[in-house]
Amino acid sequence: MTAIVTTRETELAEALAAVRARLTAAAEAAGRNSDEIELLPITKFFPASDVTILHHLGCEAFGESREQEAANKAAEVANMVGGAPIRWHMVGRIQRNKARSIAAWAYAAHSVDSVRLVNALDRAAAGALADGDRTAPLRIYIQVSLDGDTQRGGVDIADPALVDQVCAAVQAGDGLEFVGLMAVPPLGADPREAFGRLQSELERVQRDYPQRLELSAGMSGDLEAAVEYGSTCVRVGTALLGQRPLTSPGVVTPVTSSSQTPESKVIRRVER
Repeated sequence: MTAIVTTRETELAEALAAVRARLTAAAEAAGRNSDEIELLPITKFFPASDVTILHHLGCEAFGESREQEAANKAAEVANMVGGAPIRWHMVGRIQRNKARSIAAWAYAAHSVDSVRLVNALDRAAAGALADGDRTAPLRIYIQVSLDGDTQRGGVDIADPALVDQVCAAVQAGDGLEFVGLMAVPPLGADPREAFGRLQSELERVQRDYPQRLELSAGMSGDLEAAVEYGSTCVRVGTALLGQRPLTSPGVVTPVTSSSQTPESKVIRRVER
């Protein structure tokens, strides 16, 4: 029997191919192997069905930024795909009181920026490991702020002693694995200048650690610059899934792709 391919499946397949082509071209331009750069689809506000489509197309890891949505979506997707492994990444701001829940579903957290948060996640992850609810430590990226505006998240890059303190707390955690740094370029900043600073900070931090540290950097509009400056994980939402749906109940909004991907013909009713 011939499978029926939906408009959304076609759209996501074409968008994924386009993003992968951009990633390959960026890696080649930087003299790097694209296999060393993870493409992380950001599925915030998009349904579990989009995750399953992308999973069937070969994506094995996904990023979410709201804990409750992520926990529910992870459970829904698990029911849809059975025992197929999926790695969920928490990329949004984390409240300490959500640490236990995050430790139950997240493979990695990209937005850790304080010793207090590190300690909360460590307790939660270590407990989950002891209870058999996790099989591996929670992977941690330390978020750094490139402009000192820590209200937007991140440890101020201009305070290397504090960056070192937070990194050391992760390294010492029984339930955590320190894997690298994450940053978002400041609004209006030159991405290359921003990612150049991030790469330099990683090189500084790397001197204190035996494991090869990674960089979570780059999104739909600036992944080429991020790859040029050493990113090992690009977080792509709009260029892959289209504009995020509105979150107000009952609102109908078209889901359109970025300029790099075909325009969607799908109309989705969005529910909170």
